[in-house]
Amino acid sequence: MYKEESMHRFDGSCSSSTGHYSFFGQIPGTPPAIPGMFPNMFPLATGQQFGALPVMPVQAMTQQATRHARRVYVGGLPPTANEQSVATFFSQVMAAIGGNTAGPGDAVVNVYINHEKKFAFVEMRSVEEASNAMALDGIIFEGAPVKVRRPSDYNPSLAATLGPSQPNPNLNLAAVGLTPGSAGGLEGPDRIFVGGLPYYFTEAQIKELLESFGPLRGFDLVKDRETGNSKGYAFCVYQDLSVTDIACAALNGIKMGDKTLTVRRANQGASQPKPEQESVLLHAQQQIALQRFMLLQQPGAGPGGAAASKVICLTQVVTADELRDDEEYEDIMEDMRQEGEKFGPLTRVVIPRPRPDGEPSPGVGKVFLEYTEMEGASKARAGLNGRKFGGNQVVAVFYPENKFAEGDYDA
Repeated sequence: MYKEESMHRFDGSCSSSTGHYSFFGQIPGTPPAIPGMFPNMFPLATGQQFGALPVMPVQAMTQQATRHARRVYVGGLPPTANEQSVATFFSQVMAAIGGNTAGPGDAVVNVYINHEKKFAFVEMRSVEEASNAMALDGIIFEGAPVKVRRPSDYNPSLAATLGPSQPNPNLNLAAVGLTPGSAGGLEGPDRIFVGGLPYYFTEAQIKELLESFGPLRGFDLVKDRETGNSKGYAFCVYQDLSVTDIACAALNGIKMGDKTLTVRRANQGASQPKPEQESVLLHAQQQIALQRFMLLQQPGAGPGGAAASKVICLTQVVTADELRDDEEYEDIMEDMRQEGEKFGPLTRVVIPRPRPDGEPSPGVGKVFLEYTEMEGASKARAGLNGRKFGGNQVVAVFYPENKFAEGDYDA
């Protein structure tokens, strides 16, 4: 439970030293106990007679009685959060998971934020919607996972008489990247949040980057429910939990295209690598340079980056001297054809050779593999990048199809 601060500005109700005011009507012929205090609290229609005590409207009474059960505490908010952004966000995600049970419209009716302590109280329309909102614990708001809890005035025994106290088990939490009982779709304190991913990165590319530190036990790239496109963040857990902090330290802050990765423990309880891990971390940081180069070749990566195509360009594979000898050249061609066909049918293989007169020849030192299908090219780029060929570590990138067709091998 979380302690609540004074919220008079947002309550829509008043408090006295004895609690909330009770609004009583005036019995005919009886003067009010405090003259003039509530002169027009219950205006009557023309000709209406006093026959009974006016009472607070049923809806208002219900709202007051259920208020402690209709609010949720949201902690860990980013500094940029405000009442409107929080209300809009939680209304949208409630609709996305199917958590709205009080009819059309926004689920959130009121928000109070304590900016200094970075928490908010979010008031829902109904008790059931507030209970459904409890399933949103760990959801990413403006790049940060937030806590969703019950406030300090929540009375479980009283709330049980007002509506469901647990989230509906049929909520579509996958629509917002969550699963029941675990933030981000993966369990445990070693769950890693990976944010700032360029939207064009595929699951395979992101996993390839993460798996440079070891095999994953779980991985979840959060996608838009309607479009199926990446939302730019993911969660993962490593099989070997000892590499968790190593991966976070090595990947956090790396620039990918026009974005910068944010990689940390999802529960924000990140610990620093132990002294004995420092040598492993140094090695990891060295290895990540190769992974960064590979990912930066993807579409949208900026200067030097090529869009995905059916043509793969391999560099650091052969030298000009190796290509001068006809027999050796044919052996290399056959080796590259056999290796390339492991990923899909090839249209052709091109390995530019040095000119006999010694003049510069475009593309010498590169190997081009043209596939009949995009799928084969993608598999080849992922499978060949970083492999060893003749003692050299291969770099595989997509190459513009139009340049290749024109014989321009220096693009």
